[in-house]
Amino acid sequence: MALAAPAVSAYWEKSRAPRYSLLFALPLFLLYEALAAALSGAPGTAGVRNAADVVLKTPFLIFSGTRGSLAFFATVVAVCIYFVARDLTRSKDKLKPRLFLLMLGESAVLGLLLGIVVGTITARLLGGLGALAAQTATLDQMGTGTKLMLALGAGLYEELLFRVLLVGGLALGLRRLFGARKLHAGIIAAVVGALVFSAFHYIGAYGDPLELGSFTYRAIAGLVFSGMYLVRGFGITAWTHALYDVYVMVL
Repeated sequence: MALAAPAVSAYWEKSRAPRYSLLFALPLFLLYEALAAALSGAPGTAGVRNAADVVLKTPFLIFSGTRGSLAFFATVVAVCIYFVARDLTRSKDKLKPRLFLLMLGESAVLGLLLGIVVGTITARLLGGLGALAAQTATLDQMGTGTKLMLALGAGLYEELLFRVLLVGGLALGLRRLFGARKLHAGIIAAVVGALVFSAFHYIGAYGDPLELGSFTYRAIAGLVFSGMYLVRGFGITAWTHALYDVYVMVL
């Protein structure tokens, strides 16, 4: 038992570090982009993308035109390489493949628990989840490949947009500009991020009809993801979100 605590502590710290967190998230990025490219010409799937993907790529498309997606891809890979290389240099640590397997196992378990926890809380608050059943209607019309693409895209791009940029940026701004304590800044950023994250699902041609049940469910899920990001980092949060969506949308 004396040896277990330091090992758990080391895993907890290293799995949050960029050298593990970013590399762990990289396969999600590559798989999503590969599926999006493969399905781009398939009937009924042209133009179907994760909405957060569209938001993040729009500036690149505006300034780079048809090469915008390629510019975005290159930028993400370059940023990832930079932060991983810098972290490896500072830590002087060798990557351990076993750690990535542990991170995947943690994400798989958290993804399963997420639906149970969020669903139970929403049911307690609203007295049922009947409103959520209607959300699967549009999914039933999509192929398995499209569902998988959207699930992976949600895990990657929604966490990048809402947790890294929105929650992380807001928490940093509150601390730097207003002198807020780390805990207070994190709580405020998590709540704001959760509400924006939930509202985002009702925008656009593929947005769901606005209903109290689904909005509450997603707001609670967003709050859980925000807390998870602040505590466990980007990689595990992205994979947890992606695997949860795979459970719901594909399996």
